Amino acid sequence: MVLRQLEYLVALARERHFGRAAAACYVSQPALSEGLRRLEDELGVPLVRRERSYAGLTPEGERVVAWALQILADCDGLRDDLAALRGALTGRLRLGAIPTTLPIASALTSTLCAEHPQLSVTVQSLSSIEIERRLHAFELDAGITYLDNEPLAGVRTQPLAPERYVLVTAGGGTDPVRWSEAATRPLCLLTPDMQNRRILDAAFARAGAHATPQVEADSVPVLFGHVRTGRWATILPATWLDGDDATGLAAAPLVEPAIEQRVGVVVLDRDPVSSATRALLDAARAISRDT
Repeated sequence: MVLRQLEYLVALARERHFGRAAAACYVSQPALSEGLRRLEDELGVPLVRRERSYAGLTPEGERVVAWALQILADCDGLRDDLAALRGALTGRLRLGAIPTTLPIASALTSTLCAEHPQLSVTVQSLSSIEIERRLHAFELDAGITYLDNEPLAGVRTQPLAPERYVLVTAGGGTDPVRWSEAATRPLCLLTPDMQNRRILDAAFARAGAHATPQVEADSVPVLFGHVRTGRWATILPATWLDGDDATGLAAAPLVEPAIEQRVGVVVLDRDPVSSATRALLDAARAISRDT
């Protein structure tokens, strides 16, 4: 068994097409097919259901993919650790962040990259559910998400900051607003698949109210765009009001009830931890001390 054969199988599981999997691995389709057959011969089980085209993985193939993802992630971590021992931390760290934490993500990656200028970081805006899935599929190295509400399983956490909510309007006031009153405003909010939206809906329910937003989006900048028209208000963490996107907008604290949610970094609860992941956790601890 060679790592390349495991890469072929993972690519096929992801692409669900022999040609696309071969292209993703930068090999010809016959080379990919031959590598998969050799892997099947060595393991002594069929991994791929073959008809005229790709028809899915066998149960054994699904199990091998799960192991392959872990093996390939460990090999990448090993290479990065050895490189770190020889000098500067290099490689790429893959970070998923729920949309409401993107300002915190920027502060975190700025701290990380200032300390390790040869390390590259990819940040993706994802739902908390997708962060959990990708962590366990070894498609992410870490995530930034909620730590208390709908907590993730099988992870280690490093708190970053509390999330406090404000009603954002164009030219409105900054005096505290009750959740029950906010529910009567024309609202644009994040979509229901976002954990932030479920937190807001629960806050409205605690206030004995129900909000029916006219506009829903999976992007905070889209919400800001709608607020700027003057027709809608939105509810966001106060951290979003510090950036350029919020210039000219007013933020009123939401009260009765007072809602606060912790957000932080999550990584898989497993050892060893890669050098890049350790560096991220160190940066998170530095940020949390300043918060």
